[in-house]
Amino acid sequence: MAEPLTIDAQGTPNPNATKFTLNRVVASQGATYRPPADAAAPAWVQALLVLPGVTQVFTLNNFVSVNKTPEADWSVVGPQIEQALRQAFA
Repeated sequence: MAEPLTIDAQGTPNPNATKFTLNRVVASQGATYRPPADAAAPAWVQALLVLPGVTQVFTLNNFVSVNKTPEADWSVVGPQIEQALRQAFA
């Protein structure tokens, strides 16, 4: 049985970007995705790209970096991102 999923959200020098570190590998190679959802993107990335305010998703190893519009509020977008990540990796 896999250990419980942990997600650690960390701010970055860019106030419109947050790094979400998981105790799971999310991508073996780095990739950047932008809306509209790229058909080649994994379903969980597409779920992030359709969230209001999300402008970019970068994946590599065990982390996901998400950029948002300046108008979007992390207190709203952040929990939605974590919920999507839990659905994908828990």
